[in-house]
Amino acid sequence: MRPTDVQRLTVQETADRYTEMVRAKSATGALAPGTAEVYARDVLTFAELAGPELVLDDLSGADVDEVLLRFARKPDGRRRAPSPTGGGAAARQSAASQARFRRSLSAFFRYAVIAGWVQLNPMEAVTLRAKERGGLGARRRALTTEQAGGLLGAARSMAAAPADAGRRSDQRTELRDALVVLMLAAVGPRVSELTRADVEHFYVNDGVRYWRIFGKGGRTRDVPLPRAVTRVLEVYLAEGRPLLDRGREPQALLLSWRGRRLARGDVQAVIDRVLARVDPDHRRGVTPHGLRHTTATHLLAAATDMDAVRRVLGHSDLSTLGRYRDELPGELEAAMRVHPLLGGDGD
Repeated sequence: MRPTDVQRLTVQETADRYTEMVRAKSATGALAPGTAEVYARDVLTFAELAGPELVLDDLSGADVDEVLLRFARKPDGRRRAPSPTGGGAAARQSAASQARFRRSLSAFFRYAVIAGWVQLNPMEAVTLRAKERGGLGARRRALTTEQAGGLLGAARSMAAAPADAGRRSDQRTELRDALVVLMLAAVGPRVSELTRADVEHFYVNDGVRYWRIFGKGGRTRDVPLPRAVTRVLEVYLAEGRPLLDRGREPQALLLSWRGRRLARGDVQAVIDRVLARVDPDHRRGVTPHGLRHTTATHLLAAATDMDAVRRVLGHSDLSTLGRYRDELPGELEAAMRVHPLLGGDGD
């Protein structure tokens, strides 16, 4: 039941309590760890933007509107705005990030009403409305064959390049970055599955290297790795990972230069570094989830068995694949040229 008296708690106090609650749910298995950390991060960001010393119950819909605007203008340290030289300042928050932040605030204020931190939910008075997305954004769509080839080619070149002896060992992350991009594009894991991967999750059976992926809902799947990925993985384990190993995360496959497990937010920066090496004619920004779309789209376009693609991606239902299947240029024309009712004579 909702408490009779509203507690006059500050924004920071309620954010801290809410963060403790979602992390406790994660520890008991009631909430996925990745989801709990997203909620916690967004609510702590909200406290920073709203004013941590203000009383939560004093915030109005207009105040939350202002927070949403501040978040939209806030630089996203994980992404860089494109520039001709491949650098650029940190980009603003994407539409997807803004929508996620709004969902996190909605969940926070629903809980705040139940906990007795606010009398009324200010989200109900918010006037800002999310833009209609009109389909997937360019960074979330599948890469074309040429774009994917450029990205994978850059990754493989990084893996094959000799180490720069003039740099500190903990700054030599080319092998790791190449492996990240190859695994995302070739296997299509969720970014949380990639960053949770441990060295012991990779094994060899009958000469084939497999990755045991721990996915949603406690489900696991064993995915065979393509030979090109296996070669880079083995070089990374033998030469690249030891340079980053500080003994802090002895099981983690992917390590930061500090020797910590690579964080989810670091993966976009890795992709962007590899993209900077791609020929501008074949370069297009893409997110980790966009690479998951790329895997699904190209496997299905190559007439790979749908159930096999489902198992690679870790979906429980074939119908979910429809969300990951993007249109590729020229594929309808190619399909009609080899029309089965015309015996392949579709011209």
